[in-house]
Amino acid sequence: MEIGLPGSKPGEPAVGRRGFVCRHDLDSAERQEAVQQVSAQITELGLRTVRAVVVDQHGVSRTKFLSAEAAISAFSHGVNFSSAIYQMDTGNNVFTAGFEEDSGIDLPELTGFPDVMAVPDPETFRVLPWTDRSGWMLCDTYLGSGRRNPLCGRGLLRQQLAQLAQDGMRYVAGLEVEFLVVRRASSQLAFAELGHPPPVPGASAVECGYQFLSENRLDGAHEVVEPLRDALWEVGLRPRTMENEWGPGQFEFTFAPMEGLDAADAMILFRSTVKQVCARRGMIASFMSVPTLPHAFPSGWHLHSSLVDGRGRNLFADETRIPSGTALHYLAGQLEHAGAMAAFATPTLNGYRRYRPYSFAPARTGWSVDNRGALIRVVGGAGDPGSHLENRLGEPCANPYLYMAADIAAGRDGMTRQLRPPPPAVTDPYGADGLPLPADLSEAVARLERSALYRAEFGDVFTDYFVKLKRAEITRRAEAVQESPGDVEKATADWEMREYFEFF
Repeated sequence: MEIGLPGSKPGEPAVGRRGFVCRHDLDSAERQEAVQQVSAQITELGLRTVRAVVVDQHGVSRTKFLSAEAAISAFSHGVNFSSAIYQMDTGNNVFTAGFEEDSGIDLPELTGFPDVMAVPDPETFRVLPWTDRSGWMLCDTYLGSGRRNPLCGRGLLRQQLAQLAQDGMRYVAGLEVEFLVVRRASSQLAFAELGHPPPVPGASAVECGYQFLSENRLDGAHEVVEPLRDALWEVGLRPRTMENEWGPGQFEFTFAPMEGLDAADAMILFRSTVKQVCARRGMIASFMSVPTLPHAFPSGWHLHSSLVDGRGRNLFADETRIPSGTALHYLAGQLEHAGAMAAFATPTLNGYRRYRPYSFAPARTGWSVDNRGALIRVVGGAGDPGSHLENRLGEPCANPYLYMAADIAAGRDGMTRQLRPPPPAVTDPYGADGLPLPADLSEAVARLERSALYRAEFGDVFTDYFVKLKRAEITRRAEAVQESPGDVEKATADWEMREYFEFF
């Protein structure tokens, strides 16, 4: 139990380590100005709680609820945060020998599950409209020595963005995310038939009520769409589009392009907002890719991106061709490293059910201009300043920092080596040449383990750690299915629903 900082006065909030931010040179004039503004806002609004959020390796928000005074103190001293979160798999199981000197990850500083220090980023501060007098802010994590935590995905993305900045470029990303909403009923999950007629026994999927891009169906879902729209608007994430997708209870939201870290932070805030607003209405929002529910259609996360120069000029646009030469090198790198990148873009066992022909998800490496069957879809045209690349590899529960960092690292490699992609698929991407995408998470992890690029960019410590984490998850499912009597496919699907549906 924390009873006070060394040298603290009676009644002073007990968080962090005194002067941690200043002592380890983690501050700047710009940050200090933002801290002053946020601290004043916390006080003026009379907030009772501020959530200090750490995003774990799965892309899931872990938090401590702080008092207003403790939150303001944390800007200088940080927040003690158990490093146990970094040694847990998706089932909340510790997958390391964390109390032993050789814990299984090459990071002695985390032996015995000590605290890491979570340092709030004042630029991410938001007031949450759906809960009483509460704020929210993201944190970066550091080891007790002040060294950046090598397992922190936000830090890995910062490094990739810094590498781009050295070359005079900035990363711009747009989010296009699909998810599912179901209603709790008698302790069981039932589709939120939001504006849909009840299913007729023996009816086909179409007769069960979903209609892609139907105005009437989307209007009928007002009980969830409108609260989500308003909550997102109030936290500064104004949806650019909202639509109903192929399956019942399935939606897609898109957002205007944002720069680098802001885009990844927005994905975290978006998922938290959606899940919490729905939960307060007796519903579950899930970003699991392929849930085992009647007539469910796979959900994906399509990552739209481009690079801009110091003047804000889009480097993926060209007056006479589509895409630009820079974009061709970038997408060649994406294709070159797609197999290893899949471990970050689709980090669950369930997500690989998406990768099949004619499913609107990619099945092999390749690219095209404006064809949704390709892994990389080029969007725009000659002379279009908004031309960009759409990476269709990801699932909606991917850690956004790792997904974007992996995307940038691959693209940078393509530009550095001046890689050239194969010819684009002109008609059917599913019938074109190209390597098949990993058949499952095990194959993706094996490709990541062998990847010289990601070892160079993310470091051996992180790469080996992530491989061990995912293999522990793979082993647990295999053991659970082996111990389950009856149908293997059903046992597999049941395990995935228990593991992922509410977690993500």
